[in-house]
Amino acid sequence: MQGRRTPEKAEKQYLLDAITVHDSWRLFKILAELVDGFETLAEISPAVTIFGSARVRPGDEIYERTVTIARKLAENGFNVITGGGPGIMEAGNKGAREGGARSVGLNIMLPMEQEPNPYANVKLDFQYFFVRKVMFVKYGQAYIGMPGGLGTLDEIFEALTLIQTHRIKPFPVILVGKDYWSGLADWIRNTLLARNYVSQQDLDLVTLLDDPDEVVNTIRRYVIV
Repeated sequence: MQGRRTPEKAEKQYLLDAITVHDSWRLFKILAELVDGFETLAEISPAVTIFGSARVRPGDEIYERTVTIARKLAENGFNVITGGGPGIMEAGNKGAREGGARSVGLNIMLPMEQEPNPYANVKLDFQYFFVRKVMFVKYGQAYIGMPGGLGTLDEIFEALTLIQTHRIKPFPVILVGKDYWSGLADWIRNTLLARNYVSQQDLDLVTLLDDPDEVVNTIRRYVIV
C-alpha cells in the first residue's frame, strides 16, 4: 500500500520537478551556445589560440611579447583566438588586429576580471566554460600558453589530455616563457615521469620557447595555411 503523501514528500517532489525543468531548459541554452559558436567560427581557419593571464597590463614585457607573437601570426596567414578578456587575451587580439587577421574573442561571463577587450572583431559571449572550451579546441590549429594562472593551466592540460587520449588530432602546444614554465616542466619530468604517471611521448607534446619568430615558425611547420 502506497504511503500517504506528506507535506514533506510533496515539497521534495516539487523541488525535484523544479530541478528537472530547470535542467531541461539549461540544455537549450547550452545547445544555443554551441550552435552560435559553430556558425560564427565555421570559416575562421586557420587559427591559433592564445591563453594567458588576465592580470597583466599594457607595457608589461609579456603583454608586449604576446602582441608581437599575435601580429606575426596574423602576418603569416593565421587568425587568432583568445578568451576575449583583458591581459594576455587583449594583447593577442590587439596583435591579430594590427596584423590584419580576424581577431576572435570568446568571452566568458564572470563576476570579476572578465570584461571584453576592444580589439576583437569577432566576438562571442559564453555562460558555460565547457562550451567555450569546445570552441578553443575545435577551431584552434595550435595552442600558445603565455604565463597565466589556473585558467591557463586548465586550458593547456585539457588540450594535452585530449591529444594524449586521441580524442583530437595532435597539434602544436607551445608554452612561451622558459623562465615561467620550466619549473612546471621539471616537476612533470622529475615527479610524474619518474613515477610512470606519464610517458616520454606525453612530454614531447609540449614545446617551450621564448622567441616570437620561433613560435611562429614552429606552428608553420605543422599547420598548412
